[in-house]
Amino acid sequence: MWPDARLLDLLGIEHPIIQAPMAGAVSPEMVIQVSEAGGLGSLPCAMLTPDQARNDLGVIRQRTSRPINLNFFCHTSPRSDPAREARWRDRLRPYYAELGIDADAPNPTVIRNPFDVAFCRVVEEFKPEAVSFHFGLPTSDLPQRVKATGARVLSSANSVREALWLEERGCDAIIAQGFEAGGHQAMFLSHDVDTQVGTMALVPQVADAVKVPVIAAGGIADGRGIAAAFALGASGVQIGTAYLLCPEATIRPVHREALLSARENETALTNVFTGRPARGIMNRAMREIGPISDAAPDFPLAATALAPLRTKAEAAGRNDFTALWAGQAFRLAKEMSASDLTTMLARDAQTRLERGPAQR
Repeated sequence: MWPDARLLDLLGIEHPIIQAPMAGAVSPEMVIQVSEAGGLGSLPCAMLTPDQARNDLGVIRQRTSRPINLNFFCHTSPRSDPAREARWRDRLRPYYAELGIDADAPNPTVIRNPFDVAFCRVVEEFKPEAVSFHFGLPTSDLPQRVKATGARVLSSANSVREALWLEERGCDAIIAQGFEAGGHQAMFLSHDVDTQVGTMALVPQVADAVKVPVIAAGGIADGRGIAAAFALGASGVQIGTAYLLCPEATIRPVHREALLSARENETALTNVFTGRPARGIMNRAMREIGPISDAAPDFPLAATALAPLRTKAEAAGRNDFTALWAGQAFRLAKEMSASDLTTMLARDAQTRLERGPAQR
């Protein structure tokens, strides 16, 4: 029923739809529903500790035996730069004063954990069918240890060069992430967002360059986008923003409200929330500090000083300092369960693929 079954065979899934692993937005319930509906549910672990990941996986495995994906960041933790972090706090000081917050009080560190030995042990314990990485691949022997569990290894590329790099290092499939995608851009061999490529241009070039299956990501939120991805040479899609309005999403109320009210041209890439470029809906912090700011400390240190501002503003019902991650197609998101959305996406795409190019 699908024109390219390589991803289905590789992952043992019914529909070539991967629910994107959006850290802070995905609940175990969403993973369960997507996998039970025939897609690949993905648990993001970057904002979890290994023990929290174990707890979530325990819940997931009690409810589904179908394939799942665990996702990890694999960035290099930055060295603390007190001078730069002090400059960043000084840049935010007027906002602290406005909200009545002590700018010199210590803030708890915001977790963005890279994949390490402790997380690898979680993979070895639960043996997920797939493990995906963002920002390249882990160092040392960790990818080999993951593969030894039987898991298929996936990672994201923002360029043909990155896709070839990942294939050479044993990735079983490449997620070709276009400029349109919400959340963090996966780029790791280059950090120049001005030269990034859109999904429609990136996917066919990656598909021509590598032998492994290609998964299209970025700006895909309905059956039309899925059908287009297959026409461009993809074997499947990774969809994130379309799932943000599902009741199983764990986004904050101000984020949900922004998704429902913002105009389609109101997303931009910004580094002010974490220190790395990520696409979200424009808000006060992005307009007044960025969207791209040289003052922001390296990923993920920028998030720490913003956290109390976000908390205080959200308590007043404002999204001024909240990362409102969303891809450019966020207006196509629908309020329905993750299970129903996965089924609808698959049926809509199959109908369009069966009609042929002239009727899509």
